[in-house]
Amino acid sequence: MFNKKIGVKENVEYQLKDQNGNTKQLFKMNKFGKFLNNIGIISPESKNILVGSFVDKLVISNLVTNAGMAEVAGLINGSGSPDAFTYIALGSGSTAANASDTALETEITTNGGARAEAAVSLVTTDVTDDTAQLVETFSFTGSLSITESGVLNAASNGTLLARQVFSTISVADGDSLQITWKFDVDTA
Repeated sequence: MFNKKIGVKENVEYQLKDQNGNTKQLFKMNKFGKFLNNIGIISPESKNILVGSFVDKLVISNLVTNAGMAEVAGLINGSGSPDAFTYIALGSGSTAANASDTALETEITTNGGARAEAAVSLVTTDVTDDTAQLVETFSFTGSLSITESGVLNAASNGTLLARQVFSTISVADGDSLQITWKFDVDTA
């Protein structure tokens, strides 16, 4: 009866639109592309059809950090003084996400890409309200190359709950990028 573990399924979704609301395609690396990127043979900017494909909506798994897991444990029982994870940050770093990460590699602070407080809610995946959801739409005022994002619990600094590195998302002035992070708490 008590041999089940509480796990967290991590999912993040990116959808890019131009200033007229038209969807712009994003590149999603396949497993081979991710492998080559992780060992440094190709960069996140590689957009070769041998290592991935173009999609209207990029949906990938993220990595929950060690510090993030410790903070979630504190949120469960009120130990310490943990803050809720309500911020989404963008970056231009290319080093693969690692459980020991405590921040984005190169956080973006300009052109509409600065860290923002997301709309938060509980949504249903398997049972009522078992998934924490954060949604933010970034509206850009200049060009940026985005290769990483993360969820944090403060407007600056703070604890990094999750991080992911992906193929470059190139945005232009007037573009918007909607990011949806979901953390589904399941028994395993």
